[in-house]
Amino acid sequence: MKVLIIEDEQPAIDKLVRYLEKYDAEIEVVEKLRSVQSAIDWFRQADQLPDLLFVDIQLSDGISFEIFSQVNVQLPIIFTTAFDEFALDAFRHHSIDYLLKPITFTDLSRSLRKFVDMKQWTNSPNVSGAIKELARPTYKDRFMVRHGQHIQTVPTGEVDLFFADGRTVYLLTSDNRKYIIDYRLEDLEQLLDPKDFFRVNRTYLVNIDAVRDVTVFTNSRLKIQTCANLEKEIIVSREKVAYFKNWLEGNS
Repeated sequence: MKVLIIEDEQPAIDKLVRYLEKYDAEIEVVEKLRSVQSAIDWFRQADQLPDLLFVDIQLSDGISFEIFSQVNVQLPIIFTTAFDEFALDAFRHHSIDYLLKPITFTDLSRSLRKFVDMKQWTNSPNVSGAIKELARPTYKDRFMVRHGQHIQTVPTGEVDLFFADGRTVYLLTSDNRKYIIDYRLEDLEQLLDPKDFFRVNRTYLVNIDAVRDVTVFTNSRLKIQTCANLEKEIIVSREKVAYFKNWLEGNS
């Protein structure tokens, strides 16, 4: 079994490696990565992928879920974290388990047995095809909105962007119709195809077809001009500039 570890704390890495060797001396740790960006770079260049990932949720340069919004990783993941608030998000990313730190050998053994059992079951010729079909990601293709007393649907392809104003989230269409929707931007990131939509900052989630122009802005940031008529500027936050450029190039 080949394992990839994504973890930014050396003591946690050492413990995982020690427990993996104790569980099975033939387990091979193919790489130990410490940041979101190093993981993205590694997956884009990797010739062979591991069988299983151990991923810490909070890394030195961000949340590890950002990795999977930038690269298509269809691999089983065991998430590790000191907090339990990310459990729901974790299980949206091919997670087979969610371990709270400090991890014990018993915890790790149980997760590995679960992985082995699932692998054996999904390799069965009677179910492998069905499992592969179920594993394909599906994305939301329409949103239900309210217009006065009327309820209608808006195809996702007609949405230029989503934006938050306080606790309220709006959908803005290509013909500048604006609707309140009952979603958080964090939810929308999981529901929308990452090839088409990118969250440029805390406020805006933008459709690539709506991007008209991108210009260099202050402090190494970027400014986006979209098809939508907006009073406020859309600025790509500095920590997301590299990811945004990769997204524009289609490297998702």
